[in-house]
Amino acid sequence: QVHLVESGGGSVQAGGSLRLSCTTSRNMVCMGWFRQAPGKEREGVAVIDDTTYYLESVKGRFTISRDSAKNTLSLQMNSLKPEDTAMYYCAAKWGYCYGTSGLRHEDYNYWGQGTQVTVSS
Repeated sequence: QVHLVESGGGSVQAGGSLRLSCTTSRNMVCMGWFRQAPGKEREGVAVIDDTTYYLESVKGRFTISRDSAKNTLSLQMNSLKPEDTAMYYCAAKWGYCYGTSGLRHEDYNYWGQGTQVTVSS
């Protein structure tokens, strides 16, 4: 079993920044950040194994990173937009991410409880 705990969400105005963190009980090869807005499907935002993969709409604004020594996964979010408002989840799965297919939430085995990000215009 892998336990994931997110932190760092909050409310910010458009154009602002937030940094999300996820502490994991076990480093997994493929880990990522997903989000779900009310009434919408959960979508992959950014995932990482030996490289990184991003949702097209966040490229250049969000950066995923990991610190294996601290068992931590992070998501730096800059130039936030109201459409980024959602519950953000940290997730992990066995094996590699296999490119952008790693953005599929259905393939992930372990999930955190989520942290809310709200961006106001």
